[in-house]
Amino acid sequence: QVQLVESGGGLVQPGGSLRLSCAASRSIFSTYTMGWYRQAPGKQRELVATLTSVGRTNYAESVKGRFTISRDNAKNTVYLQMNSLQPEDTAIYYCNADRSTMSGQYDYWGQGTQVTVSS
Repeated sequence: QVQLVESGGGLVQPGGSLRLSCAASRSIFSTYTMGWYRQAPGKQRELVATLTSVGRTNYAESVKGRFTISRDNAKNTVYLQMNSLQPEDTAIYYCNADRSTMSGQYDYWGQGTQVTVSS
């Protein structure tokens, strides 16, 4: 089992920045792909960014150039630096840990953290 705990959400004005953190309960980054997803009211959950165990990143087109996913292996923490935030970035942001093996898929989610972009 893996527990994921997000933090760092809040209210920010358009053009502002936030950094989200996701602390994992144990060291998993060498075998799991870590991801950030978001869900806005009335919409489906969508991918924001992923970071593989070998360090490859992937971003949704809507956040490329504004958001950066990174990790601190020593702290078992993955981050999402969000710059130039816009009202359409308002959502609950979820951390995800995903691993596919011959014996099955392991998929864990955090509880989510609210990000609100408004003047």
